Amino acid sequence: MGITQWRRRDFLKIAGIGAASCTFGNFSCADKTSTTLPNIVFILADDMGYGDLTCLNSESKIPTPNMDNLASEGMCFTDAHTGSAVCTPTRYGLLTGRYAWRTRLKEGVLWGYSPHLIDPGRMTVASLLKQKGYHTGCVGKWHLGLDWQTTDGKPLGDNTDEPGETVDYSKPYKNGPNDLGFDYFFGIPASLDMVPYVYLENDRVVAVPTETVKASKKGEGGFWRGGPCAPGFRHIDVLPTLTEKATAFIDRHVTGNSGNPFFLYFPLTAPHTPWVPVESFKGKSRAGDYGDFVAQVDDTVGQIIKTLDRHNLTENTLIIVTSDNGSHWPEDEIVQFGHRANYHFRGMKSDVWDGGHRVPFLAKWPGKIRPGTSCDTTICLTDLLATAADITGLGIPDNAGEDSFSFLPLLTNPKTANFDRAAVVHHSIEGMFAIRKDNWKLILGQGSGGWSRKPQPGDLPGQLYDMHTDVEEQHNLYNDKPEIVAELIALLDTYKDDGRSR
Repeated sequence: MGITQWRRRDFLKIAGIGAASCTFGNFSCADKTSTTLPNIVFILADDMGYGDLTCLNSESKIPTPNMDNLASEGMCFTDAHTGSAVCTPTRYGLLTGRYAWRTRLKEGVLWGYSPHLIDPGRMTVASLLKQKGYHTGCVGKWHLGLDWQTTDGKPLGDNTDEPGETVDYSKPYKNGPNDLGFDYFFGIPASLDMVPYVYLENDRVVAVPTETVKASKKGEGGFWRGGPCAPGFRHIDVLPTLTEKATAFIDRHVTGNSGNPFFLYFPLTAPHTPWVPVESFKGKSRAGDYGDFVAQVDDTVGQIIKTLDRHNLTENTLIIVTSDNGSHWPEDEIVQFGHRANYHFRGMKSDVWDGGHRVPFLAKWPGKIRPGTSCDTTICLTDLLATAADITGLGIPDNAGEDSFSFLPLLTNPKTANFDRAAVVHHSIEGMFAIRKDNWKLILGQGSGGWSRKPQPGDLPGQLYDMHTDVEEQHNLYNDKPEIVAELIALLDTYKDDGRSR
């Protein structure tokens, strides 16, 4: 059985629909006469793999009933990608519609004390939607840098081990979410394993980190670094707290802004390390603490859906659930639990192989998206900006959304030809490039570009894979198809030189 049929079988089996249900006609979603703009809820899981969801992998060891229901009631994209195989650059691309390698961040991620990455004045999804009266909120993991004020007046750097000793936590930080289009923000500075361990609300910390937490040890509930910590801050409490704040944002909107639509960007801290599921989710999966944490993520998605239902908002809300990159799930975890968090895609988080950046992507929009559909067109998370602009009828200026293409036509008709993205550029944690055009994927380097595999003696200078026949990236055709290699190199060079791919 070929891979296309394999994944189609999995989706149809779990969604509980027959093959006839996926025969797409001209199902037009765009009601051109309607003046009611939809609410938009974008849930971004942290390090959740394509193969974690039962609706995408029938052999998953993790129960994901809420996300499975979302897939059966909406659309499942089977070839969705992040702009990078790690956290920060994906978030940059998602909010700005621009690849992060066009910034100072050429590899790796930011840290809890890193300065801002999104330039002031650059259009974001939030600032664009505000033009149409949207009430905008961000709840969760920011990880795009903040300009902390310091006692000596000197700015902090991008150092991994920046101690933050000179930070003046009593003063507001600058160039955070509120300066980039969000009316409200509650969350943490970076990943849940990065200092400082503090909650942030709007432009300042909720409680000053007067304590110091020791780095975790193996077997003590997951990995985190040691450093400044606010009194009472516990890693295990963060996902429940963020879930409560996200549902409260929707509750407040109904009370105070019911005349306008809202946009909720909800970047979760899970299932990124530390894997700290609350007691009620312990043992829910057959994939250890990680699997239990994914099950808790699914419950968070369910709570958001229930909140929308409770306020009768579901019918006019576009809800999207995806992940910022592949799962950090190495071979020993696969062997131990028999669970393929990244499905059968090669590699994992950090890698330029598909396991690093092919992610689950579910969308539900009643009356617009036909229930139980799937789409195998290649999209990228950088496409959110152009899609939001398309939904609201706004244009994008030349200095914004340089790598963003609207996938609204795909939501209305998964088989449409009116999606004009020519290629997607992939980027690994080490800064290795790949470019995917149609069925061809070219990798400009050896190994995975990340944590899975370093270059080996005898490796070819690059890698070329036919993703229609070799989705597991096992047969390198770099020497066999020099004309394809040259074409893709030229296209990537054009994207680099032009400063845009749109």
